[in-house]
Amino acid sequence: MTYVIAECGQNHNGSLEMARALIDMCADPRPHGLGDAETVRPDAVKFTMRDLDAELTDEAWRAPYASMHAFGPTYGAHRAHLELSHDDIILLHDYARELGLGFVLTMCAPSCLAVLDWLTVDYLKVASRDLTNIPLLEAIAETDVPVIVSTGMANAEDLDRALEVVSDATILHCVSEYPAEFDHLNLRRIQTLTEAYPTNRIGYSDHSRGIMAPIAAIAYGAEVIEKHVTLDRTLRGSDHAGSLERDGLYRMMRDIRHLEVAAWCPDRNRQLTQAAQSKLERTCAAARPVWKGDEVTEDKLVMLSPPGDGVLWRDRAQVLGVARQDIPQHATINPTWVEPRTVRG
Repeated sequence: MTYVIAECGQNHNGSLEMARALIDMCADPRPHGLGDAETVRPDAVKFTMRDLDAELTDEAWRAPYASMHAFGPTYGAHRAHLELSHDDIILLHDYARELGLGFVLTMCAPSCLAVLDWLTVDYLKVASRDLTNIPLLEAIAETDVPVIVSTGMANAEDLDRALEVVSDATILHCVSEYPAEFDHLNLRRIQTLTEAYPTNRIGYSDHSRGIMAPIAAIAYGAEVIEKHVTLDRTLRGSDHAGSLERDGLYRMMRDIRHLEVAAWCPDRNRQLTQAAQSKLERTCAAARPVWKGDEVTEDKLVMLSPPGDGVLWRDRAQVLGVARQDIPQHATINPTWVEPRTVRG
């Protein structure tokens, strides 16, 4: 059977009560008025854990945020409003388990993995923004928890490098657009991924409106479906518009389970998605202040977003060496600021 993840993500808008209500809806998504309709529910709910101290550069934290979806005057304040606490995540995990639902967590920093001392998750998810965040992937790989990766902000090389670390990960095709337009979805890439990675399970993370795309994705061979859910699509927040309310979740699950007993013969094609990385991808930054003349070593690096003029972890040799100038803490390191040295191994 298709493994279906109801992504609560940040659609709780920072409220533990709303998060619990989302779990309630997923545990029994039958719309009011359907009487004795069969309960067809997702296999798991998914939430996201961030460490705000390892999320943004200081400049990005202080940047004014005038979006219609803003929950604070700066982007840092907006992000802080949307975060659930460590204890909240544990409570939600226990509640979902009581209702018979699986639990999946997106991890955005190695420090978030400490929560695994208090709960057991079915999968750890790596968002596509972090597919090039090799230190995070390495930390997740050490947990031995099954891994899911999304590909929306990744090209083929990025995915291959990630799979060198988490080789048996489930791979989800997705388009990093919220909500995603139908003519951008390129669902046939699911078949491309199936051909390219025959030993990995392939799925689809959907950001489009409605229930068509997740169901069509299964016809193209997706074995895992991830779909955002919400209590109300009109709520403030960037993910609500492309999410499913109770009625939509019920109908998607009903049609998925019906489709699983049907036969299909998908076409094959190849096309890679392109996504905006300028805001979310992480690059090498200073974990602490570095003074002119000091040695810049790996232990002085931290992966932060947005990328600015920085370099990816795989290119870190460009920022290892002797600092040509003072580098503030959490500043994205421009390679011209460092006299490079050769990295071995």
